[in-house]
Amino acid sequence: MEESPPSSSSNGRFDVVTDTINQLKVAEEGDDGSRVQVTCFSEVVNDATLYFQIIRLQNQIYAWIGCNSTKLGDLYAAAPTRPGNTVSVSSLTGGSSDNTGAGIARRIVLKTGINVVLASNIPKNSPMLEAAAEKTLVQKLISLGYRKPGPRGASR
Repeated sequence: MEESPPSSSSNGRFDVVTDTINQLKVAEEGDDGSRVQVTCFSEVVNDATLYFQIIRLQNQIYAWIGCNSTKLGDLYAAAPTRPGNTVSVSSLTGGSSDNTGAGIARRIVLKTGINVVLASNIPKNSPMLEAAAEKTLVQKLISLGYRKPGPRGASR
């Protein structure tokens, strides 16, 4: 008996594909805070244009900092680790864990307490530019509601 190729609508595959596509669509932030939220902005610092993109995911932040271009740059992942109040950082593409982006990712985790994936193309040996980029990013994250909870009873 010869089998004919299944049609996408006859066996439900079309519905599965449609459902999958609908699940992958980026939605606006919901009341429960579990949706994806994208924030983009730029700032001129010391004759350099810094571009920022923050993608809020559930229990994680993806942030990109571009300097004078829209190049992705090196990519780092940072997360709080136990025991103690330490942060682990790993270079995912290019760079090493002692580069500019790694330090920024580490400090953002310390300030927010959540996982961070950070892409950065800030030039090495530009400490003033690095500090300005980090300060701007942290201020924006705080304005978006990211702040590590303090100890009980402590005032902020």
